[in-house]
Amino acid sequence: MSDVRTAAVTLKGNPVDLAGKALQAGDTAPEFKLQNNGLEEVTLASSAGKTRIIATVPSLDTSVCHAETKKFNDEAANLENAEVLVVSMDLPFGQKRWCGAENAEDIVTLSGHQSTQFGEDYGVLISGGPLNRCLARAIFVVDADGKLSYVEYCAEIAEHPNYDAVLAAAK
Repeated sequence: MSDVRTAAVTLKGNPVDLAGKALQAGDTAPEFKLQNNGLEEVTLASSAGKTRIIATVPSLDTSVCHAETKKFNDEAANLENAEVLVVSMDLPFGQKRWCGAENAEDIVTLSGHQSTQFGEDYGVLISGGPLNRCLARAIFVVDADGKLSYVEYCAEIAEHPNYDAVLAAAK
């Protein structure tokens, strides 16, 4: 299909195939059903009326994902009427363990382990290679009305997003 947009990303310089369509600022954020670390279903509509920062990461158990999630946890308290959602394919039990060990109480970790739908809808599902079925590093800022005000697909999965731009978009 000619209208399918895909984000070009690499992992340590090697191209990575992503399933789904890349989103852009101005698009309506796709609805989703994910599981929090209490095994409860969470949807985008669960936080309607708030600004949402959705950070997708391959795994909380990698150094860059760990540092990124800690950074967003530290910054979350400074955001008004906003929620930070960190989404990975990690099991909810692992996410809960990580949050407890890191005192990460100002973010919500969500797991897409039950389905690849979220990854496909947001254009971050890695297809093939060593991280097959994990999520690529990306940031989506969703305004209170459900529109994407900021989208960043990190060109290199092993590198951090532009925190300043993300936080500015969320304020």
